[in-house]
Amino acid sequence: MWKRIVDWQRAVDDETLLVLKQPEMAGQVRGRLRGCIARKLATLTPIERQQFHDFMEKYRGIGFYIAAAKLTLLLCMVGVLLHLMAPDKLGWGKALLLSNVLGLAMACGVLGVWFSYRRLARRKIRLMIVLMLLLPLLAGLLIGLLLFLLDPASSLRECVARGARIGAYASGTAGLVYLVPMSIVAMWRNRQYEALTLQLQQNAERDRLARALSESQLRLLRAQIEPHFLFNTLGAVQQLAEQGGPGAARAAALTADLIAFLRASLAEMRSEQVPLQSEFDMVAAYLRVMQARMGSRLRYALELPAECAHATIPSMIVLTLAENAIKHGIEPSLRGGEIAVSAQQVDGMLRLRVRDTGMGLPEQGTAQAQEGGLGLENVRSRLRLSDPCASLDVRDGEDGGVIAEILLPMNIETSLKEPAV
Repeated sequence: MWKRIVDWQRAVDDETLLVLKQPEMAGQVRGRLRGCIARKLATLTPIERQQFHDFMEKYRGIGFYIAAAKLTLLLCMVGVLLHLMAPDKLGWGKALLLSNVLGLAMACGVLGVWFSYRRLARRKIRLMIVLMLLLPLLAGLLIGLLLFLLDPASSLRECVARGARIGAYASGTAGLVYLVPMSIVAMWRNRQYEALTLQLQQNAERDRLARALSESQLRLLRAQIEPHFLFNTLGAVQQLAEQGGPGAARAAALTADLIAFLRASLAEMRSEQVPLQSEFDMVAAYLRVMQARMGSRLRYALELPAECAHATIPSMIVLTLAENAIKHGIEPSLRGGEIAVSAQQVDGMLRLRVRDTGMGLPEQGTAQAQEGGLGLENVRSRLRLSDPCASLDVRDGEDGGVIAEILLPMNIETSLKEPAV
């Protein structure tokens, strides 16, 4: 018998937790009473449901019985104190009964208000006050009529007056002992709810503004990079074409790489998240164009394992690191250098690394440091918006140059198809 009761309670708890997490499941709850409770739970606000869910998770199963035992022990101690304070008026039995009845009623009231404070707020709490005051008075009048029926010798006026006094006493007691604390709890919970709602709204607005700022910074960064990059590349194409012979063939190849890069970059501008394969294709096109311009001063290598090709990342972050490496590391160096771009899966995380053998990190406060810092800060902000666990680390390389390393959760989009080669 006890096992059936425990299993039933566990099933009800699981059902309640499911409805609190997925309100749309309320319509599938069986039973008239349980279905009604589930539908009531589904009407709660998301914050109320989350608070109730946390409470249920904490006090489900044995936790509920432990809390009930602690409350009963505390109320019995209160009853002992009441008896010691007035031993003539309150015997042991009456004191314990009074403390437990009032204490349990107060606990049930607090729980009811604790999770229904928004409903009470919508009804302005005054409705509860009216009910709490009127019901005892009506009960007092009914008591007076009952006294008149049981004692015909008494007059109706005396019985009604006696019943009214009993009702007024009950009403005052309920107001002081029960209603006032419940009203205070309801008002405090509503203020807490409004403060939490305001905080969530502010956080959502802050995230929206941060995302808009990040997107505007990305557009500004693209606007700064593309004209400089495009004009320099077209100048190189013009010089190669004027040379004729092999130069014309190199100009044609450079033009093809430029078109491939522009096509890939325009496609990525329309997406916040892109497959890593697409990002590497765009970086490869960019590095081919830069190699055509810089000649033997630039060498590069790309390494993309097949298991990482479909991972999604914020668009153009690897390209930004490659551009920084060339602009601040390779181009200022007389001997040029090498850039290595790689991806690796490490403990369920995706590690992207751009390593160069150029000039190394610029000194703080220089124009190169400030300009490069803007691009890196843009990458960091976009990574934070993409996932709180994502990070960017920039450090000096072991053999000179700079290593920029991005670490972010591995996110594979199974719907993405293998890009055409």
